Amino acid sequence: MRRVRYYERGGPEVLRIEETDIPTPGPGQVQIAAEAIGTSFVDTSFRRGTSPFGQPELPGSPHGDVVGTITALGENVDSVRIGDRVTALVNPDAYADYAVADADWLAPVPDGVDIGVASVLEMPAPVALSAVRTGRLTKGETILVTGAAGNIGHLAMQFARLAGAGTVIGAVGSPAKFDFVKEYGADVAISYLDPDWPEQVRAVAPHGVDVVVDSIGGAITAQGVELLAPFGRLVVYGAANGELPQLPASGLFGLHTVSGFSWMAWLAAAPERARRELTEIAEHATAGRLRVAVQETLPLTEAARAHALLEDRSRTGRIILTP
Repeated sequence: MRRVRYYERGGPEVLRIEETDIPTPGPGQVQIAAEAIGTSFVDTSFRRGTSPFGQPELPGSPHGDVVGTITALGENVDSVRIGDRVTALVNPDAYADYAVADADWLAPVPDGVDIGVASVLEMPAPVALSAVRTGRLTKGETILVTGAAGNIGHLAMQFARLAGAGTVIGAVGSPAKFDFVKEYGADVAISYLDPDWPEQVRAVAPHGVDVVVDSIGGAITAQGVELLAPFGRLVVYGAANGELPQLPASGLFGLHTVSGFSWMAWLAAAPERARRELTEIAEHATAGRLRVAVQETLPLTEAARAHALLEDRSRTGRIILTP
């Protein structure tokens, strides 16, 4: 089978297609024949060696949200069957014709759900939902979502709407994305690259923002704290600009709360709740309440182009690879 790896740090051109054996599932694992792989921006920083969260050892391989059919079961797997259509967060070697994944954390793909929606059921959508809930958003409150045009951001706005948000502000890196974020739930769109973007937010929410869901990091996180209303909550789940969040203590004295969120930490700390949320998200998908934007679908052999698109600031929604 084919898989994508890289043996040096660098641009998209370091990604290589290579032939290897089809992986065999170990105990508690399944083998999946991939039909689509949802890509993620975070892998571009791992590939370049610029991630603030540390670097995986070489050779490296991108992770991804693999949608496909179970073709083999490892020992002690009785929760799924061969032939089931599922999606799974796979790391390493997600960009491949076949993948192996833990059987405990597969998300079944409901009938009638398209590839785009199927590709978010196991990680992007749960992160979006859990980040909004970690912020304890309640009906009528104002929420600011940074990175609102990304894989997770455009889902977070939809979950905010489902939670009854009064005003949704979508912050993006380019005015070219304004129409997109408004289509996916934002009442107001702003560019966080504008020097006066905090003033633009204050014009919309003069008494402050109740919840900020942030994936950008660096100074943007600190500015988000300053935008909070009294008793406001900020949830940070990423650092897309390559800088860890800056959190000056002075920003917390206005009765502000900051929380961090990681899907892997959530699985370890609250597995039963995570499973309930996977079921809930599947119900939203089946009912058509969850929409997923797919900017482009490319063959596996164009993994380098997929990474180039991920790094392009004009990107909106998902980039998907197909074996």
